[in-house]
Amino acid sequence: MTPVLVTVTGPDKPGVTGVLFAVLNRHRVDVVDVEQVVIRGALTLGVLVETAGDAEALQERIEQAMATIAMNVRVAIGAAVSDDREPVTHVVLVMARGLQAGTIGALTRRFGALGVNIDGIKRIADYPVTGLELTVSAPDDAALRSAVAETGKATGVDIAVQRAGLERRTKRLIVFDVDSTLITGEVIEMLADHTGTRSKVEEITAAAMRGELDFAESLRARVAMLAGLDAAVLDEVAASLELTPGARTTIRTLKRLGYRCGIVSGGFTQVARHLVENLSLDFIAANTLEVVDGRLTGNVVGEIVDRPGKARALERFAAEFDIPLAQTVAVGDGANDIDMLSTAGLGIAFNAKPVVAEHADTTLNQPFLDPVLFILGISRADVEAADAADGSLRRVPLP
Repeated sequence: MTPVLVTVTGPDKPGVTGVLFAVLNRHRVDVVDVEQVVIRGALTLGVLVETAGDAEALQERIEQAMATIAMNVRVAIGAAVSDDREPVTHVVLVMARGLQAGTIGALTRRFGALGVNIDGIKRIADYPVTGLELTVSAPDDAALRSAVAETGKATGVDIAVQRAGLERRTKRLIVFDVDSTLITGEVIEMLADHTGTRSKVEEITAAAMRGELDFAESLRARVAMLAGLDAAVLDEVAASLELTPGARTTIRTLKRLGYRCGIVSGGFTQVARHLVENLSLDFIAANTLEVVDGRLTGNVVGEIVDRPGKARALERFAAEFDIPLAQTVAVGDGANDIDMLSTAGLGIAFNAKPVVAEHADTTLNQPFLDPVLFILGISRADVEAADAADGSLRRVPLP
């Protein structure tokens, strides 16, 4: 058997593959491998075959057939047929608004120095960020992750790395923090606007999110400043919440795929329950403000959902839905999210403080939640095809 490698290039159009395989069929070849890619209408099709017949005659017929449809072709007789490539070990996702060639160059140079082989590259998103997915084989997991982190920091680009395999595509439950993650602001600061204590609350919140203060202690101090506030303000604030761009798309898409989606928040049940209704979420864990005679007392009722409490809530919901922790995802931004991010099968630090990013599997530093989908291997094309089918497709112009 003689190996023959056929490479066809030219404008993508219907019938190219059919014409080529009609010739191959007439010569009764064995197909060993096929790969095809189309970039902006330009086709590259590679086919490796083996033939027991006249390889030169096969080459001539292929060249004649491709000429009839104005395609370029290169035929290599005697091409090596062994596939000694290392198995794919990781998936690396590079995301940015305005992805520069220098970023890809810097990353691939680091890969070359580490002996990391790139098996394939494809675009997974063009909105709201450009996302390129690289499948690679890496001899050292720790070295790969270190190189990715250093390159991302140096270039200001989000680069996520995950182990390849079924585990990446078997996630079934996701939890979101609320403040500065699912929504753009901090609820307690919005409430403090109504008591004239916002500046003091902001100072405490910032220190707590950096991990400089015990969360439970800081929460009690901030809630105490809300004493006497009319409870009706809770509904007013809930009605004014602004979702993080992409939040609705992200949750809608994940629920289509059968994910259980919910909130685990250090915020307040009375406000977060509106998000549960608005987004059709499956569960919620948050703190409950005490209300007496229609006014806040400045106290929290029940167990506080703090840093360890968030991890316990994730474990509880995973158990309730009979989902292994390895198949869970957590998204958060503050120091009180660290235990939850570490407990989840995949922890995503979203526009997080440095102390938080160190404990997450990957980081996102974009003002959109859509890239969570891309990290999970869901392409923008898949999202928009599903949206188009039910009439919910739209692209909001980006600033």
